[in-house]
Amino acid sequence: MTRQAAMTQLLQGIGDDMAAYPALLDLLAQQFDAAIRHQQERLGQLAAEIGALVDTLEIRRAARVALATRLTGENPSMTQVFTLLRPEPRARLEADWSALEQMVLAAKAAGKRNGDLLAEQFTIMQRVLHGDNQTYEPA
Repeated sequence: MTRQAAMTQLLQGIGDDMAAYPALLDLLAQQFDAAIRHQQERLGQLAAEIGALVDTLEIRRAARVALATRLTGENPSMTQVFTLLRPEPRARLEADWSALEQMVLAAKAAGKRNGDLLAEQFTIMQRVLHGDNQTYEPA
């Protein structure tokens, strides 16, 4: 693979991720809503969709690391990749990369929020179903 082809694939992967993250954020919002409404079947469907999308994103991330390694050598960074471009494409890629990083952070935060909610719901249900062992213990 030529350096040009590697760069083209890397840029395409970033573009694909930029299109995929809004879909992931939407699925995470739907998951939160389904959790609040205790829609177990819907939660299962959303988990499958989220899992498939996250798998795709992880494959692209791994490919991006491999392509960046091919372009810049061991221990690649996007900063090193940026330096390979002319000023205009570089500025566009830096802006896209920054936007992608923000979407990744938002998805991580939404995933944590959802996980925390589901864990809290589980804990509450366990208390309701099995009682709280410490409720009537003497001090």
